[in-house]
Amino acid sequence: MDKSLLFFIAIGVGALYMVINFIGDIQAKDDAYKNNDYIAEHKYDKYHKVDSIGQPILVFDNTDLKIQIEAWQASKLKQEFMALFPNYTEMKKFIKDRIRGDALQDKILKVIKKVEGDFFAGAINAEEAKLRLDSLNE
Repeated sequence: MDKSLLFFIAIGVGALYMVINFIGDIQAKDDAYKNNDYIAEHKYDKYHKVDSIGQPILVFDNTDLKIQIEAWQASKLKQEFMALFPNYTEMKKFIKDRIRGDALQDKILKVIKKVEGDFFAGAINAEEAKLRLDSLNE
């Protein structure tokens, strides 16, 4: 082989090593910045599933109620739920259909029942009812 060909191969291998090493360093720095935001944004993704008819649902198997409430509060399902106000029947149906987890389902249904009773009794207005449903305060 010609010495110039070996020289070009050596330069090529050296350049390739430097490029790969440089990209690896950039990726490592990027991961350090990305991870905190990414983890916070996707913290509850494992609880989001799709049911047999293609609707998004929340599934909680042996999960602490506190985690269930946090996942619910961060979920887009909560926004769909709040859009059903003041149709309490549809709200109850929504919770029964779209949440799999007895603890959270029971808590939300109790809040709906309490807020519905207070709302129709005139003890609270629509804004107060929305706030209580939003924060899950009975």
